Amino acid sequence: MDQHNKLAILCGGGPAPGLNSVIGAATIRARLEGLDVLGVRDGFEWIMQGDIDHITPLTIEGVSRIHFRGGSHIGIARANPSKSPALLENTVLSLLRLNVSQLITIGGDDTAFSAMKLAEHAEGRLRVVHVPKTIDNDLDLPAHIDTFGFQTARHYGVEIVKNLMVDAKTTTRWYFVIAMGRTAGHLSLGISKAAGATLALIPEEFTPPLRLKVIVDTLVGAIIKRMSYGRRDGVAVIGEGVVLHITEEDLAELKEVERDQHGHVRIAEVNIGEILKAQVSKRLKEFGIKTTIVAKNIGYELRCADPIPFDMEYTRDLGYCAAKYILSGGTNAMVSMQAGRFVPIPFKAMLDPKTGRARTRLVDVDSTRYHIARRYMIRLRKDDFQDAHELAKFAATAGLSLEEFQQEFGYLVEHDPPAAQWKDGSEFK
Repeated sequence: MDQHNKLAILCGGGPAPGLNSVIGAATIRARLEGLDVLGVRDGFEWIMQGDIDHITPLTIEGVSRIHFRGGSHIGIARANPSKSPALLENTVLSLLRLNVSQLITIGGDDTAFSAMKLAEHAEGRLRVVHVPKTIDNDLDLPAHIDTFGFQTARHYGVEIVKNLMVDAKTTTRWYFVIAMGRTAGHLSLGISKAAGATLALIPEEFTPPLRLKVIVDTLVGAIIKRMSYGRRDGVAVIGEGVVLHITEEDLAELKEVERDQHGHVRIAEVNIGEILKAQVSKRLKEFGIKTTIVAKNIGYELRCADPIPFDMEYTRDLGYCAAKYILSGGTNAMVSMQAGRFVPIPFKAMLDPKTGRARTRLVDVDSTRYHIARRYMIRLRKDDFQDAHELAKFAATAGLSLEEFQQEFGYLVEHDPPAAQWKDGSEFK
């Protein structure tokens, strides 16, 4: 074996189901080609400091069954070498000292950006290929292609919400479920729609600066509307990224919240569930309505779950293709499977020309899929305020006159998304 031609694999960002499948498949493919494979522990954390002691040799025997399990066989970290040329050079030199000439990175948009910057900085000293993963499903792949880990996370998220819905009905309470998704609401909407939750709130619905009152009144309006139908229970799934649209004036503590190495607010430090619970309860009391609300965060339960068969197969394909591509001389690209075929996406094609960062894929709020989700939700809509009978029920539930209810909540529907259209031009209902 050429000891100066080793392959290294590392994982960056947060965990996602299927990481081990990629590691295992890439290792097996490379070993069958005669290459030594090294697992770089904890992402870029150590090698960007010039520390090459945190390395795990990977063998076929050692990885042949890890694809069944969640987590990462070689650890993971959010360390960011792209913060400075010195860190990038440390990373390149660390890999060269390990006799590594090829690197597979596995991660989300931040790790993809780090991989691209590393490949640029290496100037041919390393070949770098990236495998996209995130349960947020927000990497800029074609619309019909999920990032790996998303389907498993949604699957287990639905199971949790399903049980909470039964508990909510049994105990006559509301749950505010905060789901992961820093900038995009794919996971929140996917869980809510599949489980049949009462409503979902996702970042894409709102334009910053967003006042906290808008979120509070949206939830209060949904609770009142559902009560008018004789139900005092419900489950709202709320994307954590909504926090990033709320003004710091309303969430002053955001200024004190810790940020990660990529400069993002650690959303887990902002307990949006408890904030909304307190504010919604306070607002409901203004109308003489008392209800039990429980805030529940889900996300960490999903990230290291054992992958479902879809993600197991998908990630083994990605790992195989990543290894074959890089071993055949490929570099500076992200791996994707499209319509059952391997398609490399050049790093440069991932960039947003305005920001210079990797593009983020958001929920398309103009899509039929999103409009169907909105039609299933129990929340105040523009047509509610055009139906005197419905509006009278809501107003009576809140102890208000029609005019008072309109004054309190009418502003919420001013920016409702326009109705989707069928091909014949008729309104989608």
